[in-house]
Amino acid sequence: MIYGYARVSTRGQAKDGNSLEAQEKQLKENGAEKIYVESFTGTKLERPELDKLLNQIQDGDTLIVTKLDRFARSVSQASNLIATLVDKNVKVNVLNLGILDNSSVSILMRNILLSFAQFERDMIVERTQEGKAIARQREDFREGRPPKYGKKQVAHALELLETHSYKQVEEVTGISKSTLIRAKRKLEI
Repeated sequence: MIYGYARVSTRGQAKDGNSLEAQEKQLKENGAEKIYVESFTGTKLERPELDKLLNQIQDGDTLIVTKLDRFARSVSQASNLIATLVDKNVKVNVLNLGILDNSSVSILMRNILLSFAQFERDMIVERTQEGKAIARQREDFREGRPPKYGKKQVAHALELLETHSYKQVEEVTGISKSTLIRAKRKLEI
């Protein structure tokens, strides 16, 4: 059996041909009969669809992934995973590299490439943390998502609550009951 595995960290990820659709297309074009797809971070060792795939795959099967970083982000994680599969007599075909096995050249190549994938991930985390640190220095900084509704909208909804039920106010304003309750409590304090 020829299996395919496609992964994105976020559903919206679509750069460099990494979208789920682009990966699935490539996997099918290269003979994948059954494809496991998920939107899950590559930094986690336990991923639901990958776990299903690893439980399903057997001696003599082939696993196809489009790129090594779709499979794993850390050198040790991917190296162990590939070695385990190869020891199980499973062919691992990384489309932009070729067939991986336990030969010394193959191990060297995957470790170098995985080091770059891990470095890229570490750089993303570092830049994100730097950006957050800079943002925290602003006076108007507020952690989390910006409020969906402005102060005037919430104030208007609270006025409506004096003569209407939460359900009626929610229908008119679109502001959820839980948001209204929080705003009312905040106002009372």
